[in-house]
Amino acid sequence: MGARRAWFRIRLGAGLLACGTGAAWAAGPDVLQVLDAYAPRQAQVAQALWRQPELGYLEERSSRLLQQELREAGFHIETGVAGMPTAFVASSGTRGGGPVIALLAEMDALPGMAQAAEPVRLPIDGQDAGQACGHNLFGAASVGAARAVAQWLQATGTPGEVRLYGTPAEEGGSGKVYLARAGLFDDVDVVLHWHPAAENSAAQGTSLANISGKFRFHGLAAHAAIAPERGRSALDAVEAFNHMANLMREHVPDGTRIHYVISNGGSAPNVVPDFAEAYYYVRHVDPAVVREVFARLRRAADGAALGTGTTVEFEQTGGVFSLLPNDTLGQVMQAALEQVGGVRYDAKEQAFAQTLQQSLERRPPLDAAMQLQPYRADVAGSASTDVGDVSWNVPTAGLGTATWVPGTPAHSWQAVAASGASVGAKGALNAAKALALAAVRLFQSPDIVGKARDEFGQRRGADFRYVPLLQRDAPPLDYRRKPSSR
Repeated sequence: MGARRAWFRIRLGAGLLACGTGAAWAAGPDVLQVLDAYAPRQAQVAQALWRQPELGYLEERSSRLLQQELREAGFHIETGVAGMPTAFVASSGTRGGGPVIALLAEMDALPGMAQAAEPVRLPIDGQDAGQACGHNLFGAASVGAARAVAQWLQATGTPGEVRLYGTPAEEGGSGKVYLARAGLFDDVDVVLHWHPAAENSAAQGTSLANISGKFRFHGLAAHAAIAPERGRSALDAVEAFNHMANLMREHVPDGTRIHYVISNGGSAPNVVPDFAEAYYYVRHVDPAVVREVFARLRRAADGAALGTGTTVEFEQTGGVFSLLPNDTLGQVMQAALEQVGGVRYDAKEQAFAQTLQQSLERRPPLDAAMQLQPYRADVAGSASTDVGDVSWNVPTAGLGTATWVPGTPAHSWQAVAASGASVGAKGALNAAKALALAAVRLFQSPDIVGKARDEFGQRRGADFRYVPLLQRDAPPLDYRRKPSSR
């Protein structure tokens, strides 16, 4: 950090940037024009990821495509980082002497969410996964922004480095935690990210920390009619465990979320199952609460096994911190978003959106996609993201743009449809522009970078030591490959 800190001191007050919304920024290629020129290719990349949705840690084609776009723009790329074959770090610019500004690019899809890019429910035959969280747009737009910033750095001779982190398995696999744990953000000054949404907002807030994992029960198989007394049902153990977990709901701190699926319940009713599996999440804004509640769950699983004459083993699949907000960076993101503006639908997109909205419970006016939400700081969120761990290691801020029709919830077929349509591509282009504008401002304003780091230190506390909620040696690279069977 010594060289960059010295650079910050030298550049303070240099007056390179006229701060404020819509201000004229330093000479060099206009990143908005650069991104407008790249927009057709960015949309193609997003479409390719949408047509070939790949689950967490299996994003082989998606990762290669994003790397290809960056390599063609002159980025140096390190692949397979932190023990994840589809993770990568791409960098461009000068090492030392200026800040390191990082962007995040997610790419994984969700199982069971196949849907055509149509405004009515239309699953795709022979396909299971779908981009229900818009990570195809996420990855493509972050790459677009990184390319534009790299071109600006080179043309202006501005010292500093832009990095793009290809981050797999956000959906339950906690990919970014392995990156943070490996120290890959240790020399980064600021991280910027974005996410597809149904509105345009740079509000900065918290999220929910979580721990997830699979409880695997083993029993004895037997004929369910001829010799049931000789069996010990692993499914009975799962059901007993789930019942105890549901009783816990009354006796956990407010704001705790517990959810599960039975990911394997046996194969045939006339066979006492000798194997069954339950997949659990626990969430709360306080990581300490998550740790305590999940420890109680593990004891409940032991009790269920004892009571049913079975055994149980546990595999943790994920664990993430809550987001640590940064208002200083949030203000920069808000200014950039205001310069870009909202999403304007053409007549065809209006018709698409109107039809899709008929399937939604909430139907805000369609012109909400054109509006910007008022800026807010310290907003309480109810989702979880592995960006949380990044935010406790380096000052971090995000934004969302209207890639989905107003009123669309995440993880829905409606989100899949919009993520594969032109409305999604338009919102993703706005995100790329806002990220690029924010990054350029930070490269030009060492005082803002320093202020963001000061706020980060105050919020985190002098005594903070990062101990991940994720406690396993290596990423669960097969957690999405197929349901566990033994």
